[in-house]
Amino acid sequence: MAELRFSALRELFNREPVINEPPSKNISKYFGMNVFDLHKMEHYLSKEAYNVVKHAIEEGKSLTRDEANQVAIGLKAWALEKGATHFTHWFHPLTDGTAEKHDGFIEIGDKGHLVENFSGEVLVQSEPDASSFPSGGIRNTFEARGYTAWDVSSPVFIVGTTLCIPTIFVSYTGEALDYKAPLLKALSALDRAAVEVCQYFDKDVKKVYSTLGIEQEYFLIDEALYYARPDIMLADRTLMGHQSSKDQQLADHYFGSIPERVMCFIKDFETEAYKLGIPVKTRHNEVAPNQFECAPIYEEVNLAVDHNQLLMDIMKRIARKHKFRVLFHEKPFAGINGSGKHNNWSLATNTGVNLLSPGRNPKSNLQFLTFLVNVIKAVNDSNELIRASVMNESNSYRLGGHEAPPAIISVFLGDYLTNMLEEIVSKVPEKKMTPAQKTELKLGIGKIPEILLDNTDRNRTSPFAFTGNRFEFRAVGSSANCSASMIVLNTALAYQLTKFRNEVEQIIKKGRNKDEAIFQVLKKYIINCQGVLFEGDNYSKEWHKEAAKRGLCNIASVPESIKCYLSEDSKKVLIGSGIFTGKELEGRVEVEYEKFTKKVQIEARVLGDLAINHIVPTCIRYMTSLIENVKGLKEVFNESEYENLAGSHKEMIVTISERINMIKTLVGKMIDERRKANVIEDSFSKAIAYEKNVKPYLDQIRVHIDKLELIVDNEIWPLPKYRELLFTR
Repeated sequence: MAELRFSALRELFNREPVINEPPSKNISKYFGMNVFDLHKMEHYLSKEAYNVVKHAIEEGKSLTRDEANQVAIGLKAWALEKGATHFTHWFHPLTDGTAEKHDGFIEIGDKGHLVENFSGEVLVQSEPDASSFPSGGIRNTFEARGYTAWDVSSPVFIVGTTLCIPTIFVSYTGEALDYKAPLLKALSALDRAAVEVCQYFDKDVKKVYSTLGIEQEYFLIDEALYYARPDIMLADRTLMGHQSSKDQQLADHYFGSIPERVMCFIKDFETEAYKLGIPVKTRHNEVAPNQFECAPIYEEVNLAVDHNQLLMDIMKRIARKHKFRVLFHEKPFAGINGSGKHNNWSLATNTGVNLLSPGRNPKSNLQFLTFLVNVIKAVNDSNELIRASVMNESNSYRLGGHEAPPAIISVFLGDYLTNMLEEIVSKVPEKKMTPAQKTELKLGIGKIPEILLDNTDRNRTSPFAFTGNRFEFRAVGSSANCSASMIVLNTALAYQLTKFRNEVEQIIKKGRNKDEAIFQVLKKYIINCQGVLFEGDNYSKEWHKEAAKRGLCNIASVPESIKCYLSEDSKKVLIGSGIFTGKELEGRVEVEYEKFTKKVQIEARVLGDLAINHIVPTCIRYMTSLIENVKGLKEVFNESEYENLAGSHKEMIVTISERINMIKTLVGKMIDERRKANVIEDSFSKAIAYEKNVKPYLDQIRVHIDKLELIVDNEIWPLPKYRELLFTR
């Protein structure tokens, strides 16, 4: 292994940047060239077919088979012109990745010759084998059939020579087996609820879209070093490794100049992203060495999620061409910043209004405050559920660290809006408002700046911070499919807006006018939500104590947090809103328990193998050389000189021997606990056993290995060290 390590380092130093020129220096010339968007549909579809698709996209409706056949004809013509030979239904199973099965366009003609064919029936629906995808017990293994159905709202695209059709994925009996199906339901529920509330302010609002901009953080390491680290290859993170003497202390990597080889990789994957219509706008060095970030312009949530999943796949593929590996794990290196996927989330209407941005008059600002307060109320009431949506095995290493928000979900607004909400509480009376009170309050609301970007401090410690015209949900992990958090957040708000409208209508029925009814309900919500509002340092120990007093959820256990999906309040939101059936929700929770268990299990197996088969033999080899050295000293020097010279060697031998024994003992105990956990049938109990009885050994074993790394001869240490992984280009 040591030879592999030094061979990897030698190979690294000979790396040259791979420079690929984009199709045009002007991005606008090739942006979306591999996407069958509305512009291309106008050229390849009949006017009738084009209008059908356009209407289906806008209204969220499906196509009939005859309509789909018309679309398929034009789609096939475009795809063949682009060199496509195969097509696939591209979907998001519950694995956090994407899935695809490729079929050729070819069929056998009447006279035995090959013809290229593609029908509307194939476009709209397919039947992939669902037997090996996670379902959480929704279906038996022998019930293999699953269905994929075209999501018209997300455009078809080409990768390489394959036409990719975004689809939902459901079981034979109709239960959702993916992220997209419930996400579409959540977005539809929010649309209906938000439009009804918007009608209080603007009768022209017929559609409300949830928008999302995803900041994607990631690490890069050289391919040769990747292959020399089995823990990174198999567990996506380092399970051992002493901190480098220098890492991110000086913050000199943050926003620094991007290394040439890295820049070539970034330009290359950006080019491929632009071809697929992904509007990547931002790139920069992050705080930790070898850590970077890219971010697109915001899009409608469903498309933004599709694009993020596609972008991660592009980055992995392009990285290989540049002899890199991309690490999306939330905490691939101990002791330095991990990676998140900040979700910049907002709401927009068909009239072009951002509902989370102040307007030019009291009416539009009352609308803004209405949605702002209802978002706060949704986060307050669904606090545990929102937390559960971002909690998994890998993100648990990051949340609570000083580079990420704590796992306590609170809301940051900034001084201006906080004072504005306090003003509403103080100025709205319990009884009927006088005309003077209404005028005074409306005048105050009318003074809210149209752009609040400069009036809200960017609190980097808050998990859910208002940043001018959107909320930044910073707790989402870098490897996650954002659908999980977006399903919960959008559904929670839809559920809350429905309650809000019902409460307003009840007050109106009692003789109050609309604005007064809205003010009364908002005041009540603001008072009720004080516990979730926090403007200070979320990293501080004082906040953790204060959050506990406020009753905010801070469950340390990942399985216990995931279990919050099944609380009665969570069921009211998710099942009550029609996003999941009871069977689907229970199935998803089972999948999350299983994923947690299996990831810890993999890490334990990998660490045990590396510790016993690589680290221990290396340390014994070095200890043996020290023993031989001590023997040699005794032969050369007299007894007094020998005792003086050999003392430190003997101490080192004892230290190494003790740590080797501890590693062997701890690995043995870890294996025993794993065996005990493996026979537990209940998935929640098994996950708890792995968390409480197996996972702690990962850190305990690592302590001894990392100490040995500082003692054992660098020439024989088997694995690339942090200083080599993090400071190479």
